[in-house]
Amino acid sequence: MNAKSGYLLIVEDDPDIRKLLDTTLSFKGYRVITARNGKEALEVVQKELPTIVIADIMMPQLDGFGLVHRLRIDPATRNVPVVFITATYVAPEDKEFALNIGATRFIQKPVDLEMFLKTIAEVLKLGDHATMEPLNEINFYEGYRRRLEAKLDQKNKQIAREERLLASHSDAEDQGLQVSLRHALREREELKVLIEQIHKQLEKLSRPQK
Repeated sequence: MNAKSGYLLIVEDDPDIRKLLDTTLSFKGYRVITARNGKEALEVVQKELPTIVIADIMMPQLDGFGLVHRLRIDPATRNVPVVFITATYVAPEDKEFALNIGATRFIQKPVDLEMFLKTIAEVLKLGDHATMEPLNEINFYEGYRRRLEAKLDQKNKQIAREERLLASHSDAEDQGLQVSLRHALREREELKVLIEQIHKQLEKLSRPQK
C-alpha cells in the first residue's frame, strides 16, 4: 500500500483535531484530504478511494460506526482500512463492536501523535484490510443501538452530576463546568437523534417484505 501516491482521509468534526491530524500527516509527506462527517467522507470516497480512513466515531449526520458499515457493505470499499479515534466510545464493548463491524485499529483521544503515526505506518505496511463479511443490517443496527443507549445512559449521569456541582459552586469556579455541561447536553441530543434514526431503521427492516 502506497500512501504517497494515494491519500489518507481524515473524518473529524472537531476543527482543531482535524487540523492537528492533517498537519501532522502532511508534515510526514502524506497526501491528506479531510471531511467533517461520514456523509462528506462518502462523497470524497466516491471520487477516489483512500489508502486509509481515519475517523472519529461520534459525528453529526453520519458517525464513524455508520461510515464503516457503509464502507464494508460496498465491495468497492470493503478492504479500505479504517482507524478509529475517539474520546467517547472507549469501553471494551465499544472496541469489540468497532472491530466486529470492520474497523482496523482503535485509538483513544487525546491522540498520542507518536503512537498515531506508528499506527498509520503499521496499517500501511499491512496493506488492504483483510476481507470480511459485513454484519447483516439487523445485527449491525441492533449492536449500534445498544452502544448508543449505553452512551446515552452515561451522558445522562454525567449531566446530572455536573448540574449538582454547578448548584454548589460559586460563579468564579463554574466556568469550566458550564462548558463541559453545554458539550454534554449537545452530545446527548445527538445521541437521541441517532437512537431515533436506528429505531426507525430497525422497524423498517423488521417489516415483512412484500
